Amino acid sequence: MRVMIAEDSVLLREGLGRLLADAGVEVAAAVGDAEAFLREVALAPPDAVVVDVRMPPTFTDEGLRAALVVRKRWPSVGVLVLSQYVEERYAAELLAVRTGGGIGYLLKDRVADVGEFVDALQRVAGGGNALDPEVVAQLLTRKADPLSPLTPRERDVLALMAEGRSNSAIAAALVVGPGAVEKHVNSIFLKLGLPPTDTDHRRVMAVLTYLGL
Repeated sequence: MRVMIAEDSVLLREGLGRLLADAGVEVAAAVGDAEAFLREVALAPPDAVVVDVRMPPTFTDEGLRAALVVRKRWPSVGVLVLSQYVEERYAAELLAVRTGGGIGYLLKDRVADVGEFVDALQRVAGGGNALDPEVVAQLLTRKADPLSPLTPRERDVLALMAEGRSNSAIAAALVVGPGAVEKHVNSIFLKLGLPPTDTDHRRVMAVLTYLGL
């Protein structure tokens, strides 16, 4: 897996690079501003990118804007955004761009758990999603519930899907068998009107529906 990092903090940038290298991930580039980051991606698109939301020169949304560019120009590249705290508007804007690539939004505190962070990056690189539970919770507080057809258990399953959990991880969390989770997932797809297609990732589409995007 080839990864590129865009983080203005030298300490965090180098720390992320070493953490990923120790986990066997190739860090193709690690830069401190959005323009340099996009140049590196254009030269040789990686499997995934790790991008800080706030970057120079204004430290507002340069990183997010760069992530959106990657989503649109290189849809197969997984995008994992890091933020100091949940920024609902930014998270919603990023998730609203529906492409084939994986997407993740994690709080920087999660990086301290190396296993969790690397697992999230691998899911994103593989076309899946990895959303911080805090991000999911805050996005949902401002949305009307569009999921009335789902049973309480199906909502539980979908909530864990929104965190990027696999079926086996969901089964462990809910203390049920993998077969039961698979049935719930298929029922969720059916009730949300998500038939199998060659172009859409139904799991991601279900999560986007869950978030009201």
